[in-house]
Amino acid sequence: MKVLVAVKRVIDYNVKVRVKSDNSDVDLTNVKMAMNPFCEIAVEEAVRLKEKGIATEVVVVSIGPKVAQEQIRTALALGADRGILIETEEKLESLTVAKLLKAVVEKEQPQIVLLGKQTIDSDNNQTGQMLAALTGMGQGTFASEVAIDGDKVSVTREIDGGLRTVALKLPAVVTTDLRLNEPRYASLPNIMKAKRKPLDVTTPADLGVEVKSTMALVKVTPPAERSAGIKVGSVSELVEKLKNEAKVL
Repeated sequence: MKVLVAVKRVIDYNVKVRVKSDNSDVDLTNVKMAMNPFCEIAVEEAVRLKEKGIATEVVVVSIGPKVAQEQIRTALALGADRGILIETEEKLESLTVAKLLKAVVEKEQPQIVLLGKQTIDSDNNQTGQMLAALTGMGQGTFASEVAIDGDKVSVTREIDGGLRTVALKLPAVVTTDLRLNEPRYASLPNIMKAKRKPLDVTTPADLGVEVKSTMALVKVTPPAERSAGIKVGSVSELVEKLKNEAKVL
C-alpha cells in the first residue's frame, strides 16, 4: 500500500506573526518556518501505518518555493521514503492546490491520501474535500482515529456533537485532526539519512495545471488590542455592569 502525504510550509506556530507596515501582507523577514502542525500529524500517521506493516511506501508532497524542500526533508527524517516538490513562487488558492495534488495522485496511484485538516496560516479547511471531489475518492475528514482493514478504512471523525465513524473503500482521502496522534521528534541519524533520500522536483506546468488566482489580497491587519479587565466587588455589581455597560443581560 502506498500512502501519499501532503505537507505545507508555514510560519512556526511558536512565532508571533507580524504584519508589514503597509498592511500588504504578513512579514516573513527572518521568520522561522516549519511544517504545518496538522500536516505533521498526517506524516506521523503514515509512518505508523508503515511500521504496522500496512503501508509499504510513504511519499510526501509539498507545493511552494525551493526552500519548501526543508519541510519535505523533515518528513523524510520522520520516516517517509521519498519526497516530491511542486516548485512555484505563486500564492496558491485551495482549489489550485487540490488540482496539483490530483495530478500527483494520478501519477503515483496511492491507496490513501493523508492531509492535515487545515493549515495554520490560511485556516481554509478546504483542500482535502476538494481533492476528494476532483478524484472521486471517498473522504474522511477531521480524523481522530484511522483503522485500515483490507480494502476498507474506518475513520472516526470529530464533529460538534461528539464522534462519528465512517467506513470508506480505498483509495480514499483522509484529513487529520489534533487528537489522531502525537508526532515524534526526528533523531539525528534519521536527519542525516533524510539527506540521501530521493526528492523529485517538478512544476505546475509539468503537471499540466494552470496556476491562477481568482482572489486579491486587499489588506492585512493585526487583531485589535484587547482592553484590560476589571475586578468587581460583588455579584450585584457584576450584574449591574453586565446589564448597563456590557448590555448582555
